[in-house]
Amino acid sequence: MLCTNVQRMVLMVLSREEALYRAAQMYYVNDEKMDAIASSLGVSRSTVSRMLKEARESGTVRITLTPHASSISKLSQELADVFGVAVHVAMVRRALSDQRRRDAVARVAARLLEEWVQPGSTVGVAWGTTVSAVATQLQPQPVADVHIVQLNGAANSSTTGIPYASTIIARLADAFGAESTFFPVPAFFDYAATREAMWQERSVQRVLHMQQRCDLALFGVGGLSSGSDSHVYQAGYVAPEDLAELTTQGAVGDVCTVLLREDGSYADIALNSRATGPTPRELARIPRRLCAAVGDSRVPAIIGALRAGVATDLVIDEITAGTILKRVTARPAR
Repeated sequence: MLCTNVQRMVLMVLSREEALYRAAQMYYVNDEKMDAIASSLGVSRSTVSRMLKEARESGTVRITLTPHASSISKLSQELADVFGVAVHVAMVRRALSDQRRRDAVARVAARLLEEWVQPGSTVGVAWGTTVSAVATQLQPQPVADVHIVQLNGAANSSTTGIPYASTIIARLADAFGAESTFFPVPAFFDYAATREAMWQERSVQRVLHMQQRCDLALFGVGGLSSGSDSHVYQAGYVAPEDLAELTTQGAVGDVCTVLLREDGSYADIALNSRATGPTPRELARIPRRLCAAVGDSRVPAIIGALRAGVATDLVIDEITAGTILKRVTARPAR
């Protein structure tokens, strides 16, 4: 009885994080049974079970699977061979909704970010539906001297765009205990000359210089045919007359609000002279570039983005990956 009381007093002195860590270490590292852990900590077995669950949800415990020769790893390798990127495929069921598929992709992307963000990192982030989901999936883990910088403007003719974009940037900054830098310009200027003039302003140049220091970037892919699923094309960022012109020019979607075609070309698309995000060529200066993408309606845009060389790493769901592979390997009918 005295021993149990002492154990309980020790547990009370420990912080919640320390208690979770101790329980997780005993279970996952020392391979002790839950009954033994409960006895050691002076708590019930059900309490230990709840502590282990909390340790997993808080990120104290991270469980990884060693890749094996499955259909998923084969799919990843085939896509990697075609596009020259590292491919991380989230396994999903075909019956899942687009939202559930996006959540699965977001979880994989969030775990990669948690692994890659290191002390001193500068992370460039382009807002969007999928990136918003990634930010929501991040587990808090402060890292020293990390900076989060917005890659593309968010304002349009009907809204400042600040609440939407700043929420995404703030979630990422909170997750890593980082400083954040916002980009207070429109997603698209009305005139190319205005953009050129603004790029000379010191306040804008400060953000551009910060973007050039990035060693890691996170972004998604927008699709012109994605309907309400794509924030860029449904929230007033692109005028109807611009959408019509984009269709005529063969644009299929965007990365960082820079429009591109399925063949990866983008330089001669008129709207890009007014866009505020980095071009694929400018993105390529960032050593590691994580693209998170999902959805059949985005397939042409994802292919265009990969052909443009925007990413070093692609996180994608199993269904979208299969659709892309079929599209790029299909032989034209004779």
